[in-house]
Amino acid sequence: MTEPGPIVIVGAGHAGVQLCVGLVAAGLGSHIHLVCEEPDLPYQRPPLSKTFLKSPGETLQLHRTEDWFNESGIHVYRADPAVDIDRSRHVVELRSGTKLHYRTLVLATGTRARRLPHLPDGLSNVAVLRTAADALCFRERLSSMSRLTVVGGGFIGLEVAATVRNLGKTVDVLESAPRLLMRSVSPELAQHVLQVHRASGIDLRLGVAVGGFEVAGDRLQALHVGGALHEVDMLLLGIGAMPEHTLATQAGLDCDNGILVDPHMRTSDPNILAIGDCSSFPGPIRGRLRLESVQNANDQAKAAVGTLTGALSAFYAVPWFWSEQGSLRLQMVGLMPVDGIRHRRPGTTPTSFSLLHYAGGQLACVESVNAPVDHMAARKLLEANVNPSPEAACDPSRPLKSFL
Repeated sequence: MTEPGPIVIVGAGHAGVQLCVGLVAAGLGSHIHLVCEEPDLPYQRPPLSKTFLKSPGETLQLHRTEDWFNESGIHVYRADPAVDIDRSRHVVELRSGTKLHYRTLVLATGTRARRLPHLPDGLSNVAVLRTAADALCFRERLSSMSRLTVVGGGFIGLEVAATVRNLGKTVDVLESAPRLLMRSVSPELAQHVLQVHRASGIDLRLGVAVGGFEVAGDRLQALHVGGALHEVDMLLLGIGAMPEHTLATQAGLDCDNGILVDPHMRTSDPNILAIGDCSSFPGPIRGRLRLESVQNANDQAKAAVGTLTGALSAFYAVPWFWSEQGSLRLQMVGLMPVDGIRHRRPGTTPTSFSLLHYAGGQLACVESVNAPVDHMAARKLLEANVNPSPEAACDPSRPLKSFL
């Protein structure tokens, strides 16, 4: 392996930290400069919408301790985001004025929360949930909150809605699409999620759009929804996220709904890589993909380690996702076929089942509800490209793991 020179990683989410872990294992820790926008050490983000909100005493779950970063030789720059990339000089400038020289730059900048157009910034009772600071501020307001309005029926919105409802608060969810989780799950699974949340007492309305706002001082008073006023105590925006590629765009890298990368995570500049939620990579079936998941971040970090150490291998991993929403544990593996055959497989309990999706006679995707054994078996099946027949796989007397 040739001398790698300085490796600057911009972004300390799952992708950035897993890249650090892989490079440390390869003996390259002392070459790493990790640039963090936030003041906290890198932490796990999924708990922010669940366990972190439930308990005032819950602390951040760190990826690694400060001692680990120090002992690994990694230079960590906290609360000092990157503001400019000089590709000709191979320099990243930080907000503090610090200039970091790199041989390889890795952008792991993640996403930023989508906002409602024309809604003023800085309103005291309007929140998003992307960072630890967002979650801490939201948690501090929970005790005085009587009613939460969530705009958006995606994963984050529904996770927070379920958490807050379980704390005894009144919760409304407003979704502009005709069903929940429009881009993420099948109609059948979306209908099941809808029924469970409504049964828990969440007032969930579909096909309703926010048409305007009533603001007084620093507070949002009401939303215009379907021609009527919807009064707001606290509002959470859960309308998705946008890839954070401001730095990449300013530096002239090719971007289109993310930073474009090749199968080795290299951008249009061979000295710059991009991984995680911010990257748009070539998919094996349907053109380019951009996935927002911990699994994708971890797998792309592994591919980047290979690129940086000279062990090139084209990235492809079977995508899988999960979401915990109150009593629901949703797990999905594979990519939903555009046109396919769906079979429902009963679970081992009344509240569990799996949906098996086939394309061209091949198993393409499995959605599981409270059925972790089915999910793990489906992951192994798809990763090994072993496909049971639709008839056999849907036999409830035969577990999926029996096909391995």
